Amino acid sequence: MSCRLELPDLGYAFNALEPHIDAKTMEIHYTKHHQTYINNLAKALETAPDEWKKSCPCRLIKNLEKMPKEIQTPVRNSAGGHVNHSLFWKILTPGGENQAIGDLAGAIDRDFGSFAEFKTQFTQVATTCFGSGWAWLCKDSNGKLSVCSTANQDNPAMGAFANCCGNKAILGLDVWEHSYYLKYQNRRPEYIEAFFNLINWTIVSESYSKKCC
Repeated sequence: MSCRLELPDLGYAFNALEPHIDAKTMEIHYTKHHQTYINNLAKALETAPDEWKKSCPCRLIKNLEKMPKEIQTPVRNSAGGHVNHSLFWKILTPGGENQAIGDLAGAIDRDFGSFAEFKTQFTQVATTCFGSGWAWLCKDSNGKLSVCSTANQDNPAMGAFANCCGNKAILGLDVWEHSYYLKYQNRRPEYIEAFFNLINWTIVSESYSKKCC
């Protein structure tokens, strides 16, 4: 998903998610913001030991404390941005799917009580995430689900969050203003509601069933 330092294939046109996410926002978000994280990560790794230069960004964000201190912050921000956005593009699909499927559907009912209650909790987390950040649906090593938020480009797989958020994000919503401001301005709740019209639950369910990031 994000093991290469290059933009992943979207699989759909910039205007394919309209009217929920507009084409101009998609174009800027994908070609400018995401590309900048990739460029900055490549630059940060120039002085890193070869062990880290060849590492998948997923491995980088899980092992930040083992890296040279002088590059930990830029790698945290840029590898996090690359991993987070790569997941975000993948779990969006034109037209969306209404409900989770398979084992994930059962897990949502088990851990939240119902899909409707999951949506309520996820929406609350996304709405109250202060400033720039992400809202997540995560699973832990036992398959238990939870929702949480992280600031900036942090990811639940990072050590500081693994104990409280689980260690694998399977669904993420970017709530940085650049992801919605052209269309929704300060109306973040409308953007969050629109997001639920675009989720590819088949991909999310597959991610839930896999152990790797």
